[in-house]
Amino acid sequence: MSAFLHPDRHKVAVLVRHGMLLMELGIVHRLFGQARSAEGELLYEVITCTPEPGPVRTDTDLTIPVPQGPEAIAEADTVVVTASSAEYEPSGRSITPPVAYAMGLISDGTRIASICTGAFVLAAVGLLDGRRATTHWRSADEFRREYPQVRLDPDVLYTEDGDVFTSAGVASGIDLCLHLIRQDFGAAVANEVARGTVVSPHREGGQAQFIRRPVPEPRTSSTAAARAWALEHLHLPLTLRELAAKEAMSTRTFTRRFRDEVGMSAVQWLTQQRVERARQLLEESELPIDRIATEAGFGTAASLRQHLQSALGVSPSAYRITFRRTA
Repeated sequence: MSAFLHPDRHKVAVLVRHGMLLMELGIVHRLFGQARSAEGELLYEVITCTPEPGPVRTDTDLTIPVPQGPEAIAEADTVVVTASSAEYEPSGRSITPPVAYAMGLISDGTRIASICTGAFVLAAVGLLDGRRATTHWRSADEFRREYPQVRLDPDVLYTEDGDVFTSAGVASGIDLCLHLIRQDFGAAVANEVARGTVVSPHREGGQAQFIRRPVPEPRTSSTAAARAWALEHLHLPLTLRELAAKEAMSTRTFTRRFRDEVGMSAVQWLTQQRVERARQLLEESELPIDRIATEAGFGTAASLRQHLQSALGVSPSAYRITFRRTA
Protein backbone atom coordinates (compact mmCIF):
# COMPACT_ATOMS: atom_id res chain seq x y z
CA MET A 1 0.00 0.00 0.00
CA SER A 2 1.32 3.44 -0.93
CA ALA A 3 2.52 5.67 1.89
CA PHE A 4 1.17 8.68 0.01
CA LEU A 5 -2.57 9.17 -0.26
CA HIS A 6 -2.76 11.96 -2.85
CA PRO A 7 -1.02 11.01 -6.13
CA ASP A 8 -1.80 14.38 -7.71
CA ARG A 9 0.26 16.28 -5.13
CA HIS A 10 4.04 16.68 -5.10
CA LYS A 11 5.26 13.99 -2.69
CA VAL A 12 7.89 14.99 -0.09
CA ALA A 13 9.53 12.37 2.15
CA VAL A 14 11.45 13.66 5.18
CA LEU A 15 14.06 11.20 6.44
CA VAL A 16 14.71 11.56 10.18
CA ARG A 17 17.15 9.71 12.41
CA HIS A 18 17.89 9.45 16.13
CA GLY A 19 18.91 12.87 17.42
CA MET A 20 16.62 14.53 14.87
CA LEU A 21 16.23 18.30 15.17
CA LEU A 22 12.53 18.94 15.74
CA MET A 23 12.79 22.45 14.33
CA GLU A 24 14.01 21.15 10.98
CA LEU A 25 11.19 18.62 10.73
CA GLY A 26 8.74 21.40 11.58
CA ILE A 27 10.21 23.67 8.88
CA VAL A 28 9.62 21.12 6.13
CA HIS A 29 6.08 20.27 7.21
CA ARG A 30 5.09 23.87 7.88
CA LEU A 31 6.38 25.42 4.66
CA PHE A 32 5.42 22.72 2.17
CA GLY A 33 2.18 22.17 4.07
CA GLN A 34 1.14 25.79 3.57
CA ALA A 35 1.65 25.88 -0.19
CA ARG A 36 -1.68 26.14 -1.99
CA SER A 37 -2.85 26.75 -5.52
CA ALA A 38 -4.88 29.79 -6.53
CA GLU A 39 -7.97 27.64 -5.92
CA GLY A 40 -6.82 26.88 -2.37
CA GLU A 41 -5.80 23.28 -3.00
CA LEU A 42 -2.80 21.80 -1.19
CA LEU A 43 0.15 21.36 -3.53
CA TYR A 44 2.33 19.01 -1.46
CA GLU A 45 1.93 15.90 0.64
CA VAL A 46 4.66 15.50 3.27
CA ILE A 47 5.44 12.22 5.04
CA THR A 48 8.00 11.67 7.80
CA CYS A 49 9.90 8.40 7.57
CA THR A 50 12.81 6.79 9.36
CA PRO A 51 15.22 3.95 8.51
CA GLU A 52 13.80 1.78 11.31
CA PRO A 53 10.16 2.54 12.24
CA GLY A 54 9.47 3.19 15.89
CA PRO A 55 10.37 5.77 18.56
CA VAL A 56 12.91 8.32 17.36
CA ARG A 57 14.91 10.38 19.85
CA THR A 58 15.00 14.10 19.23
CA ASP A 59 17.40 16.86 20.24
CA THR A 60 14.93 17.80 23.00
CA ASP A 61 13.48 15.86 25.93
CA LEU A 62 10.91 14.31 23.57
CA THR A 63 10.92 11.00 21.77
CA ILE A 64 8.37 10.75 18.98
CA PRO A 65 6.89 7.70 17.25
CA VAL A 66 7.56 7.46 13.50
CA PRO A 67 5.61 4.51 12.10
CA GLN A 68 6.58 5.06 8.46
CA GLY A 69 9.66 3.21 7.26
CA PRO A 70 12.02 4.12 4.41
CA GLU A 71 9.74 2.70 1.69
CA ALA A 72 8.14 6.15 1.32
CA ILE A 73 11.43 7.38 -0.11
CA ALA A 74 11.01 5.23 -3.22
CA GLU A 75 7.73 6.99 -4.06
CA ALA A 76 8.80 10.55 -3.29
CA ASP A 77 9.28 13.37 -5.76
CA THR A 78 11.51 15.14 -3.23
CA VAL A 79 13.52 13.60 -0.38
CA VAL A 80 14.69 15.86 2.45
CA VAL A 81 17.34 14.61 4.87
CA THR A 82 17.38 16.54 8.14
CA ALA A 83 20.27 16.79 10.57
CA SER A 84 20.92 14.74 13.67
CA SER A 85 22.49 16.07 16.85
CA ALA A 86 24.80 13.06 16.70
CA GLU A 87 26.56 14.65 13.74
CA TYR A 88 27.81 17.45 15.95
CA GLU A 89 30.44 14.95 17.09
CA PRO A 90 32.85 13.35 14.58
CA SER A 91 32.06 9.88 15.92
CA GLY A 92 28.41 10.31 15.00
CA ARG A 93 28.88 11.17 11.33
CA SER A 94 29.25 7.66 9.92
CA ILE A 95 25.95 6.40 8.52
CA THR A 96 24.47 3.11 9.65
CA PRO A 97 23.45 0.28 7.28
CA PRO A 98 19.72 1.12 7.70
CA VAL A 99 20.39 4.75 6.69
CA ALA A 100 22.47 3.62 3.71
CA TYR A 101 19.64 1.25 2.69
CA ALA A 102 17.09 4.05 2.96
CA MET A 103 19.17 6.37 0.78
CA GLY A 104 19.55 3.58 -1.75
CA LEU A 105 15.79 3.60 -2.27
CA ILE A 106 15.87 7.04 -3.90
CA SER A 107 14.68 6.72 -7.49
CA ASP A 108 16.40 8.27 -10.49
CA GLY A 109 15.11 11.78 -11.12
CA THR A 110 14.07 12.35 -7.51
CA ARG A 111 15.02 15.74 -6.10
CA ILE A 112 17.23 15.40 -3.01
CA ALA A 113 17.82 18.03 -0.33
CA SER A 114 19.55 18.26 3.02
CA ILE A 115 19.30 20.66 5.92
CA CYS A 116 22.33 21.57 8.04
CA THR A 117 24.57 18.54 8.74
CA GLY A 118 22.20 16.30 6.82
CA ALA A 119 24.71 17.02 4.03
CA PHE A 120 27.04 14.48 5.69
CA VAL A 121 24.55 11.74 4.79
CA LEU A 122 24.34 12.85 1.16
CA ALA A 123 28.13 13.00 0.96
CA ALA A 124 28.59 9.61 2.61
CA VAL A 125 26.52 7.85 -0.07
CA GLY A 126 28.26 9.71 -2.91
CA LEU A 127 25.43 12.04 -3.91
CA LEU A 128 27.64 15.11 -3.53
CA ASP A 129 30.73 13.86 -5.35
CA GLY A 130 31.93 16.64 -7.64
CA ARG A 131 28.99 18.82 -6.70
CA ARG A 132 28.74 22.18 -4.99
CA ALA A 133 27.29 21.88 -1.49
CA THR A 134 27.10 23.56 1.90
CA THR A 135 26.55 22.66 5.53
CA HIS A 136 26.65 24.43 8.88
CA TRP A 137 29.72 26.65 9.07
CA ARG A 138 30.83 25.02 12.33
CA SER A 139 31.10 21.68 10.53
CA ALA A 140 32.73 23.02 7.36
CA ASP A 141 36.33 22.11 8.23
CA GLU A 142 35.40 18.56 9.23
CA PHE A 143 33.29 18.20 6.09
CA ARG A 144 36.20 19.26 3.87
CA ARG A 145 38.53 16.77 5.54
CA GLU A 146 36.10 13.87 5.23
CA TYR A 147 34.77 14.67 1.74
CA PRO A 148 37.44 16.53 -0.28
CA GLN A 149 35.68 15.47 -3.50
CA VAL A 150 32.76 17.80 -2.67
CA ARG A 151 32.98 21.47 -3.68
CA LEU A 152 32.00 22.92 -0.33
CA ASP A 153 30.85 26.54 -0.12
CA PRO A 154 30.39 27.41 3.58
CA ASP A 155 29.37 31.04 2.95
CA VAL A 156 25.96 30.52 1.34
CA LEU A 157 22.53 29.74 2.80
CA TYR A 158 21.84 26.96 0.29
CA THR A 159 23.16 25.44 -2.91
CA GLU A 160 21.64 23.92 -6.03
CA ASP A 161 23.58 21.55 -8.25
CA GLY A 162 21.38 19.67 -10.67
CA ASP A 163 18.71 17.84 -8.68
CA VAL A 164 20.67 17.95 -5.41
CA PHE A 165 20.21 20.79 -2.91
CA THR A 166 21.91 21.49 0.41
CA SER A 167 21.34 24.16 3.03
CA ALA A 168 23.41 25.57 5.85
CA GLY A 169 22.47 25.87 9.54
CA VAL A 170 18.99 24.96 10.80
CA ALA A 171 17.00 28.08 9.84
CA SER A 172 18.45 28.09 6.33
CA GLY A 173 16.14 25.14 5.78
CA ILE A 174 13.46 27.82 5.53
CA ASP A 175 15.36 29.54 2.71
CA LEU A 176 15.84 26.24 0.89
CA CYS A 177 12.21 25.11 1.21
CA LEU A 178 10.99 28.46 -0.08
CA HIS A 179 13.40 28.15 -3.00
CA LEU A 180 12.06 24.68 -3.83
CA ILE A 181 8.46 25.88 -3.62
CA ARG A 182 9.36 28.82 -5.83
CA GLN A 183 10.98 26.45 -8.30
CA ASP A 184 7.93 24.16 -8.35
CA PHE A 185 5.05 26.64 -8.36
CA GLY A 186 6.47 30.14 -8.83
CA ALA A 187 7.15 33.23 -6.77
CA ALA A 188 3.54 34.02 -5.90
CA VAL A 189 3.02 30.72 -4.08
CA ALA A 190 6.40 30.89 -2.32
CA ASN A 191 5.80 34.49 -1.27
CA GLU A 192 2.41 33.59 0.17
CA VAL A 193 3.97 30.75 2.17
CA ALA A 194 6.65 33.15 3.45
CA ARG A 195 3.99 35.69 4.35
CA GLY A 196 1.97 33.11 6.27
CA THR A 197 5.06 31.96 8.14
CA VAL A 198 6.11 35.57 8.82
CA VAL A 199 9.54 35.14 7.26
CA SER A 200 11.34 36.91 4.43
CA PRO A 201 10.87 35.31 1.00
CA HIS A 202 14.58 35.85 0.44
CA ARG A 203 17.22 36.69 3.04
CA GLU A 204 20.11 39.03 2.37
CA GLY A 205 23.64 37.74 2.26
CA GLY A 206 24.81 34.25 3.09
CA GLN A 207 25.92 32.12 5.99
CA ALA A 208 29.06 34.21 6.37
CA GLN A 209 27.12 36.91 8.17
CA PHE A 210 26.36 34.49 11.02
CA ILE A 211 29.94 33.46 11.70
CA ARG A 212 31.10 34.87 15.00
CA ARG A 213 33.08 38.11 14.68
CA PRO A 214 34.38 40.60 17.24
CA VAL A 215 31.47 42.62 18.60
CA PRO A 216 31.66 46.26 17.38
CA GLU A 217 32.11 49.02 19.88
CA PRO A 218 28.78 50.40 21.18
CA ARG A 219 29.38 53.69 19.39
CA THR A 220 29.48 51.95 16.01
CA SER A 221 26.67 53.18 13.76
CA SER A 222 24.55 50.80 11.72
CA THR A 223 24.39 50.81 7.95
CA ALA A 224 20.72 49.83 7.99
CA ALA A 225 19.44 53.26 6.98
CA ALA A 226 21.71 53.32 3.94
CA ARG A 227 20.55 49.85 2.93
CA ALA A 228 16.90 50.78 3.30
CA TRP A 229 17.46 53.90 1.18
CA ALA A 230 19.33 51.90 -1.45
CA LEU A 231 16.46 49.43 -1.79
CA GLU A 232 14.14 52.32 -2.64
CA HIS A 233 16.56 53.69 -5.24
CA LEU A 234 17.99 50.60 -6.95
CA HIS A 235 17.21 52.14 -10.35
CA LEU A 236 19.75 54.90 -9.72
CA PRO A 237 23.53 54.58 -10.32
CA LEU A 238 24.31 54.41 -6.59
CA THR A 239 27.82 55.05 -5.34
CA LEU A 240 29.62 54.18 -2.14
CA ARG A 241 30.01 57.88 -1.44
CA GLU A 242 26.22 58.37 -1.55
CA LEU A 243 25.56 55.39 0.72
CA ALA A 244 28.20 56.49 3.20
CA ALA A 245 26.70 59.98 3.26
CA LYS A 246 23.37 58.52 4.39
CA GLU A 247 25.13 57.35 7.55
CA ALA A 248 27.36 60.42 7.86
CA MET A 249 30.45 58.23 7.49
CA SER A 250 33.54 58.36 5.37
CA THR A 251 33.55 55.92 2.48
CA ARG A 252 36.33 53.92 4.09
CA THR A 253 34.53 53.59 7.43
CA PHE A 254 31.23 52.77 5.76
CA THR A 255 32.85 50.09 3.61
CA ARG A 256 34.40 48.40 6.64
CA ARG A 257 31.28 48.55 8.79
CA PHE A 258 29.03 47.39 5.95
CA ARG A 259 31.08 44.23 5.53
CA ASP A 260 31.11 43.65 9.30
CA GLU A 261 27.31 43.86 9.48
CA VAL A 262 26.22 42.21 6.23
CA GLY A 263 29.04 39.76 5.54
CA MET A 264 29.80 41.08 2.04
CA SER A 265 30.85 44.31 0.38
CA ALA A 266 28.34 47.05 -0.40
CA VAL A 267 28.93 46.53 -4.12
CA GLN A 268 28.23 42.80 -3.83
CA TRP A 269 25.12 43.49 -1.78
CA LEU A 270 23.81 46.03 -4.31
CA THR A 271 24.31 43.56 -7.15
CA GLN A 272 22.46 40.88 -5.21
CA GLN A 273 19.53 43.20 -4.50
CA ARG A 274 19.37 44.24 -8.14
CA VAL A 275 19.30 40.60 -9.24
CA GLU A 276 16.42 39.96 -6.84
CA ARG A 277 14.56 43.01 -8.12
CA ALA A 278 15.04 41.81 -11.70
CA ARG A 279 13.75 38.36 -10.74
CA GLN A 280 10.64 39.88 -9.21
CA LEU A 281 9.91 41.96 -12.30
CA LEU A 282 10.55 39.05 -14.64
CA GLU A 283 8.10 36.91 -12.69
CA GLU A 284 5.38 39.42 -11.90
CA SER A 285 5.35 41.95 -14.74
CA GLU A 286 5.10 42.15 -18.51
CA LEU A 287 7.81 44.81 -18.74
CA PRO A 288 10.31 44.33 -21.58
CA ILE A 289 13.82 43.19 -20.67
CA ASP A 290 15.32 46.63 -21.40
CA ARG A 291 12.89 48.28 -18.97
CA ILE A 292 13.55 45.69 -16.28
CA ALA A 293 17.28 46.28 -16.65
CA THR A 294 16.68 49.98 -16.05
CA GLU A 295 14.30 49.46 -13.11
CA ALA A 296 16.72 47.06 -11.42
CA GLY A 297 19.65 49.43 -11.86
CA PHE A 298 21.64 47.42 -14.40
CA GLY A 299 21.21 50.06 -17.08
CA THR A 300 21.27 47.84 -20.15
CA ALA A 301 19.80 44.49 -21.12
CA ALA A 302 23.33 43.20 -21.77
CA SER A 303 24.37 44.03 -18.22
CA LEU A 304 21.24 42.37 -16.83
CA ARG A 305 21.91 39.23 -18.87
CA GLN A 306 25.49 39.09 -17.63
CA HIS A 307 24.55 39.45 -13.97
CA LEU A 308 21.60 37.05 -14.11
CA GLN A 309 23.70 34.46 -15.92
CA SER A 310 26.41 34.80 -13.28
CA ALA A 311 23.99 34.62 -10.33
CA LEU A 312 21.42 32.10 -11.59
CA GLY A 313 22.95 30.43 -14.61
CA VAL A 314 20.13 31.47 -16.96
CA SER A 315 19.23 34.36 -19.24
CA PRO A 316 16.43 36.80 -18.33
CA SER A 317 14.22 35.37 -21.09
CA ALA A 318 14.75 31.78 -19.94
CA TYR A 319 14.10 32.74 -16.34
CA ARG A 320 10.87 34.52 -17.25
CA ILE A 321 9.63 31.59 -19.34
CA THR A 322 10.31 29.13 -16.51
CA PHE A 323 8.80 31.06 -13.62
CA ARG A 324 5.91 32.74 -15.34
CA ARG A 325 4.84 29.35 -16.68
CA THR A 326 4.98 27.67 -13.26
CA ALA A 327 3.21 30.62 -11.63
